[in-house]
Amino acid sequence: MNNGSEKHNPEGIKTGFAKEREKKPLIILTGPTAAGKTALSIALAKAVDGEIISADSMQVYRGMDIGSAKIRPEEMQGVPHHLIDVLEPDEEFHVARFQQMAKACMEEIWERGKIPILVGGTGFYIQAVLYDIDFTENSGDMSYRRKLEQIARESGPDVLHRMLAAVDERSAEQIPANNVKRVIRALEYFREAGEPISAHNERERQRLSPYRAAYFVLNRDRAELYSRIERRVDEMLQEGLLDEVRALRDRGCTRGMVSMQGLGYKELLDHLDGNCTLEEAVCRLKRDTRHFAKRQLTWFRRERDVCWIQREEFPDDAAILKHMLEILRARGVLPKQNGEP
Repeated sequence: MNNGSEKHNPEGIKTGFAKEREKKPLIILTGPTAAGKTALSIALAKAVDGEIISADSMQVYRGMDIGSAKIRPEEMQGVPHHLIDVLEPDEEFHVARFQQMAKACMEEIWERGKIPILVGGTGFYIQAVLYDIDFTENSGDMSYRRKLEQIARESGPDVLHRMLAAVDERSAEQIPANNVKRVIRALEYFREAGEPISAHNERERQRLSPYRAAYFVLNRDRAELYSRIERRVDEMLQEGLLDEVRALRDRGCTRGMVSMQGLGYKELLDHLDGNCTLEEAVCRLKRDTRHFAKRQLTWFRRERDVCWIQREEFPDDAAILKHMLEILRARGVLPKQNGEP
């Protein structure tokens, strides 16, 4: 007979708190491109004795420095950074591989008594680590995959994307048409499982995180954010982005590579291949980057239990850092200071 003791069980509550404390700490700092994450992440890492893991789909590649806004060694200020410059541009990189590599880094960081901090703007990568999403591989119908790849080559990625929209509208909204590999993966999953991959991903998102985590999203006023994006693109060009893309092309990098699908690379590669003027390529890059920032914000708004930080509400980064540390202590990610309840 249930007399209500289960509902009002102090020991059960204590056990729940104890289990939460047993979880390892994890801090996430993300936000749209050009929001100002890099400088804040360094200050945060110093304050919590942490190490940074790059949650960026492009900074992992060697030789892709300017276009990916890769942090320079002198900007790191002695803070260890991981998953930067670890792959060649012709190597495959996807969310499942990122998850595997990031988890390995996290274990090493915890062993050193430090706190891992995921920093970057690739929301799906962050979600994959935070909720330990299951990326079970297909059994592998290579004939179907080759058929889809042939459709993309002969008819273009838009045709493949329309095929996805017909069976999984939500995934089609989230996956750009030019990300052929993800579109093919979603179509393969639908054919094999008989359900949209978006439904599978939604179930995975409902998982409880195995970590004692805090998820910060740094944002700015939209007009200011777009202005920063425009300035950043201009600065990248002044720093030699066109020469960087030309050097990659001369090494044999092509549009078909995952690495060359990144913002800045595909647009300038089009120019170098004679498909558009430099002015047209730069205009498209600025436009696409603004659209990318908008998609990032849409993604973060769907996430659970996110701590939004609106930059203009704080006088400086020091005030933001103070606010973040208070949240981290309140959530038990950091130990509370003397006198705190």
